[in-house]
Amino acid sequence: MSSLSPDLPRAYGGPSGCGTLKLTPDDFQVEECLGFEPEGEGEHVFLWVEKKGRNTDEVAGAIARFSSVAHRQVSYAGLKDKHALTRQWFSVHYPGKAELSWGDCRGEGYRVLRWTRNRRKLKRGALSGNRFNLRIRDYSGDRHQVEGILVLLGDQGMPNYFGPQRFGHQAGNLTRAKALLMGKERPPSRHRKGLYLSAARALIFNQVLSIRMVRGDWQRPVPGDLLMFDGGGAYFRAETLDEDIVSRVAAMKIHPSGPLWGRGGDFASLDAGDIERQAARCWPEFALGLERMGLKPARRALRVRVTDLAWSWEGKDLRLEFALPAGSYATTLLNELMETGKISDDL
Repeated sequence: MSSLSPDLPRAYGGPSGCGTLKLTPDDFQVEECLGFEPEGEGEHVFLWVEKKGRNTDEVAGAIARFSSVAHRQVSYAGLKDKHALTRQWFSVHYPGKAELSWGDCRGEGYRVLRWTRNRRKLKRGALSGNRFNLRIRDYSGDRHQVEGILVLLGDQGMPNYFGPQRFGHQAGNLTRAKALLMGKERPPSRHRKGLYLSAARALIFNQVLSIRMVRGDWQRPVPGDLLMFDGGGAYFRAETLDEDIVSRVAAMKIHPSGPLWGRGGDFASLDAGDIERQAARCWPEFALGLERMGLKPARRALRVRVTDLAWSWEGKDLRLEFALPAGSYATTLLNELMETGKISDDL
């Protein structure tokens, strides 16, 4: 099964060349945007941590050992790539205890840069987005063409495909999801079950987006669309399209959305609904299995803004800086610029 491959339609004509990404961890830098300011007081210590060559859960374990608390008392908003230089927040439930020298919390591949306190712990998904600073080494291709694509990405947004990490190495999460949904696998842990079901939903979403890309209306509303407000999860149904709706979509104030498949809830209607049912028929074992599981459907925007986008050339290397909202993938942006075979599944 393929997750994110050259077969997925591109938005702006396809890549102009190729290069090497992540030759070193410093070539792929990610900084978490929390979306709120810690309060400065409370029973949870918030730690701003830089890591390299370590995964997020490994660092959480190291923080737990340093502070002599259970691993479950250390929280984080999202997983960050092991093979990169990343900065993210962790929280430690540490009430009524003498303050530690948190700056001494460091080890191979990680260090605490600063700390504060908050009344509530850091929950999964509690971030507004991520900022990226990437170096593509030895980029070979048409510079004028790639710069033109970058302008379009900044002006018109990018398709909001799920990236390959959602599907696991060699799409292993999809293989396990199929076995689970067909009753051929014993129920895994809650965490792994969530990974597998999320991969199945992502596959159907990517199929919907692919169909809309081929039709040429991933950036335009069609009758029956559930249109999602930019920067939020709220949406409304548009069975008829007036000039106001068309202009708001063009201005990226609202976006067409696609389904995270489940049973019940809201689905698109009319033309948009036909597209979603067509996508589900491409993967019936996943769609029917998710319905049998009773998952409540949700929505995801088909398009996402790329903000603070800047680039420069350093010899043959292309430097990129940009920000994406939570849940969107740098891999998808890179898929517009370079051959995906050159992009690591670890992104």
